[in-house]
Amino acid sequence: MVRFKVDRMGCGGCAESVTCAVQAIDPGAHVEVDLDAKRVTVSNASAPAERIARVLVAAGYPAEPMLAAA
Repeated sequence: MVRFKVDRMGCGGCAESVTCAVQAIDPGAHVEVDLDAKRVTVSNASAPAERIARVLVAAGYPAEPMLAAA
């Protein structure tokens, strides 16, 4: 599981765009978007975190990887 801070998300359309962008490169990925926290969690991903971050940036949503909580 990987998490990203995505500050430019603000609505359901943003959440759908982010989800579609990730699933375009990794159809089996499960994407959870928390608009209030500006956080995207991707699980079951076969794509590496760096590639997911790049696709989010390309979709217009700069993404910063978040460290996992201990």
